[in-house]
Amino acid sequence: MKLQLLVLSITLFVCSCKPGTKETTLDKSGEATVAVTKKKEYPEGLDKVFAAHGGLDLWKQQRTLTFEIPKPENPETHTTDLWSRTDKIVSPSYTLGFDGKQPWVEGEYKGNAEFYHNLMFYFYAMPFILADDGIIYRGTDNLEFEGKSYPGIKIGYNSGVGTSPKDEYYLHYNPDTHIMEWLGYTVTYRTGEPSDNVKWIRYDDWKTVNGLLLPNSISWYNYEGKRIKDKRNTVTFENISISNVPAPTSFYVKPDTAVYYVKPE
Repeated sequence: MKLQLLVLSITLFVCSCKPGTKETTLDKSGEATVAVTKKKEYPEGLDKVFAAHGGLDLWKQQRTLTFEIPKPENPETHTTDLWSRTDKIVSPSYTLGFDGKQPWVEGEYKGNAEFYHNLMFYFYAMPFILADDGIIYRGTDNLEFEGKSYPGIKIGYNSGVGTSPKDEYYLHYNPDTHIMEWLGYTVTYRTGEPSDNVKWIRYDDWKTVNGLLLPNSISWYNYEGKRIKDKRNTVTFENISISNVPAPTSFYVKPDTAVYYVKPE
């Protein structure tokens, strides 16, 4: 009996000492706190994609991501806090921001700030953005393009996650290198209803920034279902930087001259 108790005690001790993952989060005051949590598991293919792009651990150490999108009249500088997901877009004609609760607008911006303030960040931060909480992973058919077959993973969201939880994404990667090459996505924001119209972006232009493989440009393609056709347009990213240093909290706060965005009825 004593031997059984000894074995049980050792087993409980070993189990309690299994290493966890240190997750850094922000408390209500904006201060960083560290807690040991159970390591999140991902599909094997997605794990290999993260590794091919520099590793999820390195990504999670970063705090501030900045890039510029050149445009003839209104070039935009996008800055995002990778932990809190507050963000800010600055251009000559307007400034958009998200203070953690609500998007705000300053200047002559005519679009939907709630939809756009983090849109290009989500496209740019692929594939790492697909490690967020609240995501459901499923298998999907390979994507065929110009005689090559790209394995893929279907991504959905739990109810209540983000502004468009019914959106779906399809990540397809190179079977040899595991580098991401295609992203399919649906848009449900305006209707709130699921869609089977999958748009396609090609990721074939990468740049290593601080050890992470990030897009130098991405290209939208014309399509018919999952049959990819010709290239439609390309968005280029310039002056890319990623750092483990946060911007001041005040950087993302709504200025007195800005207004909170109100979604039209």
